[in-house]
Parts: sequence; structure tokens; C-alpha cells
Amino acid sequence: MTTVRVRGIYTTAITRLLGENGFEVVQASEPIRERFDDSFDAAPANVRIETTRDRQGVELSGESDAVDAVANELEELAIDTFRWADAVSRGAVFDCEVLDAGGGGGATVDLGDGRRGYLHYDDVDGYVDAGNRYRVQVREPTPPWSDDDPRVVPTLEVRGGLCTLSRDRTGVSAALRGERADELVGMTDLLSVEIPDGWGLRWQRAAADADLEAMKTALEQAVERVQALEGALAETSEEPGEPEELAAPRTTTWCWFGRETRFALDAVRREVETTMPGHHRTKAADRAASAAVDFAEAVCGSTGSETDLADGEFPFAAVAEQFGPVAGDRIGIGHGKPDGRLISLGRGEVTDWDGDGSVTLERSMRGGGTYDALGVPKEDGDVAVTKFREGRWWYPTTYRDEQGSAKGTYVNVCTPVELFPDAARYVDLYIDVVRTPNGTVEIVDADELEAAVADGQVSEQLAEKARSVAEAVERALSK
Repeated sequence: MTTVRVRGIYTTAITRLLGENGFEVVQASEPIRERFDDSFDAAPANVRIETTRDRQGVELSGESDAVDAVANELEELAIDTFRWADAVSRGAVFDCEVLDAGGGGGATVDLGDGRRGYLHYDDVDGYVDAGNRYRVQVREPTPPWSDDDPRVVPTLEVRGGLCTLSRDRTGVSAALRGERADELVGMTDLLSVEIPDGWGLRWQRAAADADLEAMKTALEQAVERVQALEGALAETSEEPGEPEELAAPRTTTWCWFGRETRFALDAVRREVETTMPGHHRTKAADRAASAAVDFAEAVCGSTGSETDLADGEFPFAAVAEQFGPVAGDRIGIGHGKPDGRLISLGRGEVTDWDGDGSVTLERSMRGGGTYDALGVPKEDGDVAVTKFREGRWWYPTTYRDEQGSAKGTYVNVCTPVELFPDAARYVDLYIDVVRTPNGTVEIVDADELEAAVADGQVSEQLAEKARSVAEAVERALSK
């Protein structure tokens, strides 16, 4: 059975979903153990699931087949769930070369084949300069929609939920204090598992809840992974060479959750615990919102009013008034692409706001070039007026010149828009609708959508939805 460790704001829903579909969740946190009637073993995990820092989705890292099986389950949640395999997976080993060792706390390094990494100066002995080469391991991968490079370190380790073997450590230690730490260290000898030469063992906090059998299994698996890693590196030179991947013992896959996915996760979570409409949508918007959501659900749960809470609608006005966006705020446009990239279309001022989820954003444009598909020039003094509505599959942008005359309207077809405090977010579906200054209305870029379907970036179901939205918008604009 595939075992999974889950952490972050989606944990309750994912735990429920995976448990219902034949997976075993292990190393559960205390709140999860209290929330579910089932018991959870403190056993090794084949897959670890972590919520991304921006709370837009999750990272799945672990054994390839297990990661693929879990990702398949998550991908089926809703029409706007996307997944991407990472070419720089957690735990992968590279020879790298420093590209830029300027200011800041670290250097950009070349990992080969167009891949980049970020090396903290504090992790390196001695001075770091451009051209230096190191053998590094990926400590923290980054999602494709992030601007950050994955963090790499010039050492090797095999990390598990119960224990970690590292070339940077010696002996046996525990990530705890007091008697329990001493017990874990002392129990290691009872496991009769030989630690590889040159590697140190550190027991993690989750090991405090594990029995001897689970500890032995975790350590045996860690030793096997060390042996496999050393075997993969045995044929390489001891000195770092040209930038290239040397070993990728585990795989990393990213899942991005759209608005419909978050509401699907709400429904799954509601089977377990009191869950307000837009629970995950609100928590994804702002870290401070998590405490407010937890408080509201705790009060409703304790007063027996959770049924009314579940039957309501997502309280956009209340969430936006508390966390944004509202009139006067400046927010960006996070233009996601089906291949995982995130493109910023700039920031603007919220000039109008409505509690029903409507926001008007104005941006000042710079001259140069032409507006896509409209064929009219971009000029200094132009203003882009964009109207978003939470949950809608499209949004229009009207371009006006300095005198206020319209230069055309571009309607972007996308996954349901989410209006977060700092940005409007969605994934672009390529196909769009334009209305030119002379009133001509047409659908554009349909071929790009078809190419994305052929490349496996957009499902046929999602593509059909995009086509129907574009056709409906075309009819509306033609009236």
C-alpha cells in the first residue's frame, strides 16, 4: 500500500480523499489524529505532500510510481487542477557551476540543460566566485509558477519523515530534547541496522510516536536509499565537472489548484469537519485568513450551526473587506500558463469594487508595439481597464487612449478567476475573443489551445469548456 505524509492547509481534505481511495496516510499531525476516527501509523512514507509557500497548490515528492498514483487522484478533483513533473526534483544531485556570485545571500548556479539553482553562501566553505564548481543536492524544489530557483546545498542527505542520514553529520542525534531524545538515540543500537560510513543519523520528531518496528523499517529504507545514491555516483569523478544531473533517486510533481478544485476540496473536508464555503479559497488568499477561518468554523461547530454554514455561499465581500482587494488597493494580474509558468501582466489600481465579487482594475500602459490581436499601436498615456469577477471563466480588458477613446477590447478566456489580496489569479486557456475599434468581433488563438491539448497541457474536457465560453462571449459581443 502506498503511504503518504501530508502537511499544509489542504491536509484534512487530502487525508480524507486518499484514505477513501486505498492510500494510507502516515505520520499524521495531532489535529488530524483528533479529527479522524482512524488511527495513523508513525510509519515511513512513500510520498510526502507539502502545501506550497504561496498556498496555490502542493508538492508531491517520493517514489516515482507512488507519486504518479497520488497525483492521479488529485488531478481528478476538478476541471481546473493542473499537474507538472519537475526537472529539478527534491533530492536530485547535480554538478553545478556558479553563474552569478553578486550581492545578496547566495549565488545562481547552472545545473545543466537550462536548469538553474540557488546556492546560499552560508552553506559553502570558503569564498564563492563565478566559475566555481560544486556537487550539490536539491534541498528545496520550487513550483513552475514561482520566480525562485530551487535551493541546492553542497552536501548529500537522505531525508525521511522519521529519520535523516546526512554526510554533514556524525553519530546519532534526535530533533528533540530531553529524555525522549536520549531514548531515540539509545534505541538505535537495538535496531541492528548498520549506518553507512561517513553518514550521520538524525531522528526526526515523528519518530517519537513510532515503535521499534517502524523505526527499523525507516532506517533500513534510508540505508537502502544511501546505497542506491552512492551507487549512482560511483562512476563519477570525485571532483565536480560540467553542469549536469548525476542522480535523481526520487521524483517531484506539482499540482496547482484552481478555484473549482478548492471548492471540491471543501466538499471533501466537509465530510470530516465543519467547513465554511470557500474554506480553501480563503486560506489560499492570505496567511492571516487561516486563523480567521479556523475561528469561524470552531464557533459554528461548537454552536451546532455548521449546517447553515455549509449551505451558504462563499462570503467574498467579508473576505475581501478584511483581507482585500478593495477600492484603492493595487493588485497584480497573475497570468498562469498551462505549462506551469506564471507571467505578470503588471499591477494596477482597483478603481471600483462590488461585494458580489466584481473588481475594476486600471493600468497605465507604455508606448511601443501593438495590442495582441487588435492590431492597434500601444502609446504612452493609454489606459487598460480590466473587469474581473470572482469565479468567472473570462475577463475583458478595454484599452483607451489618452482622450478616453476605446482602442479595442480583449476578452481573455481562462480558468475561474480568483481575486486574492495581491493579485487576480487564473490559468490562461489560450483561446480569446477580441472586438476591434471598428466593431469586428472574432475568436482568436484557437490553434494555440488545440496545440496545448495535443501536447497534453490542457485536457479535452477543459478545452471544450474554453471553446464554449469563447463562443458565448463572441455572441454577446456581437449583439
